[in-house]
Amino acid sequence: MSRSGADLALLLLAGFRAMADQAQTELAGRGHEDVRPVHDFALRAILTGADSASELGRAMSVTKQAAAKTIAALETRGYVAREPDPDDGRRMRLRVTEHGQALMREGEAVFAELRERWERQVGAASVAALEGTLRQLVGDDAIRIDRPGWDAADPDA
Repeated sequence: MSRSGADLALLLLAGFRAMADQAQTELAGRGHEDVRPVHDFALRAILTGADSASELGRAMSVTKQAAAKTIAALETRGYVAREPDPDDGRRMRLRVTEHGQALMREGEAVFAELRERWERQVGAASVAALEGTLRQLVGDDAIRIDRPGWDAADPDA
C-alpha cells in the first residue's frame, strides 16, 4: 500500500503528541498536574534570555498578550518570578525559579523514561534508527525548543 507525504507528516505529529501527552500525564502524577508543553517551551525561552513578555512573545512566535498570559500562569504556579532589572529599576525581568528548574529536570527524566519504554516496545535499535533517520532528514537543530511557534499559540491549552 502506498502512503502519502501527508500520512508521514501525520504519523510524525502523532508520535510527538503521544510522547507529549504521556509526559504530561506522568508529570501530573508527580505533582505537576497543570503543566502543558507550552510551559516547557516558555521556561526554556526564559532561560535562554527571553526575560520580558515582548521577548518571550518573539521567542515563541506569539503575541505579547499571549506571552503575558503564559507568564502569569507560570508565575501563579511558582515556576517563574519577576525581579527588578539591576540596570533599570523601572523594568521587571523574568527568572525561572528553582521550582521551575525542578520541573524541567523532572520533565527531562520523564522523557528519558518514555524513550526507554519505546525502546522496550520496539527495540532500542529501532528507536535509534528512527532518531538517526530523522536527524538525516531534518538536521540536529531543525526544531529549537525555545522557539516552538505553532505549538505555543494557545498558552491556556
